Amino acid sequence: MGDLVNNFQLSSSTIGHLTAAVQFGFIIGTIVFAVFTIADRYSPSKVFFVSAIIGALFNLGTIYEGNNLSTLLLFRFFSGFFLAGIYPVGMKIAADYYEKGLGKSLGFLVGALVLGTAFPHLLKGFSSSLPWKSVLLTTSSLAIVGGTVILAWVPNGPFRKSSLKVDFSAFFKVFKNQNFRAAAFGYFGHMWELYAFWAFVPIILESYQHVHPNAHFNIPLLSFSIIAVGSLACAAGGLLSEKMGVKKVASTALLLSGICCASSPFFFALNSETTFLSFLFLWGMVVIADSPLFSTLVAQNAPAEGKGTALTIVNSIGFAITIISIQLLNMLKEYMDTSLIFTLLAIGPILGLLALYQKRTKTI
Repeated sequence: MGDLVNNFQLSSSTIGHLTAAVQFGFIIGTIVFAVFTIADRYSPSKVFFVSAIIGALFNLGTIYEGNNLSTLLLFRFFSGFFLAGIYPVGMKIAADYYEKGLGKSLGFLVGALVLGTAFPHLLKGFSSSLPWKSVLLTTSSLAIVGGTVILAWVPNGPFRKSSLKVDFSAFFKVFKNQNFRAAAFGYFGHMWELYAFWAFVPIILESYQHVHPNAHFNIPLLSFSIIAVGSLACAAGGLLSEKMGVKKVASTALLLSGICCASSPFFFALNSETTFLSFLFLWGMVVIADSPLFSTLVAQNAPAEGKGTALTIVNSIGFAITIISIQLLNMLKEYMDTSLIFTLLAIGPILGLLALYQKRTKTI
């Protein structure tokens, strides 16, 4: 982002706009994909491939030397828009292959997402030796390779049921199922915390250093590690769900992450780097371990012919919630002690657990 600002002579405030453009594009994309039931009407592998190719091309558009702020925002928006045909569609593909063991398969899939989310922090440590355009060329190339792999080697799953028509009411119809609502609202509570935590990991580390001057952190490497460790938690949670049940493991992880939010000021105050980092690594694990399991519950309680649409709808709303929580923390850190603001993230897990256990049912 810094390179884009410097290369195109933009103001520093545009960094937030360029970031928000991707988020907004993803939200609009998921709404469009859901309303037109794209992932259920067409082969999800083909949707994934086409989205990866087009998204990669829009991503490449940012290296065009004739860009200005308007065109950059447009390219970032459509990069986010076509991500809607990748992440939720990837979960749809997994759901088409697994009726039993879906929690485990989504655990590995979301684990891959976590590694992808963490990777830029690792790359940041080496970015000084890489031209910024080469980073965009590499990521676009990987997107094309990934889409091609899905198209070539991942045909439609044995449990896929296609929807033959556009259903404009699908966005609202899925929420009539009480079990679906419980799973979805549990996921929304989880999302209130997740991306805000990920976005603020470097700030958490910087703030601790400010309060404890003797602490010396390699912030990019630690940020990568704290986020990336969640990939192991996703895989472990998926495996545990086969023995303990999907709902039980998901709610346990959500409870633990809520406790981490509420207790964060205590760990900020401790003058022990080891204890503080151990706490962050634990938080990095439990904050994401429930994500694939909530997606599993959503898929299991959605109609077979509408699983792709249901997953896309929940993704859309969940991602919109992340923007609110991130912006709220960003605003509050200007007026409050940074060590206190993360307690507000506990609101999500609390509401998610209340929704999940408001009424027990046999099928969720």
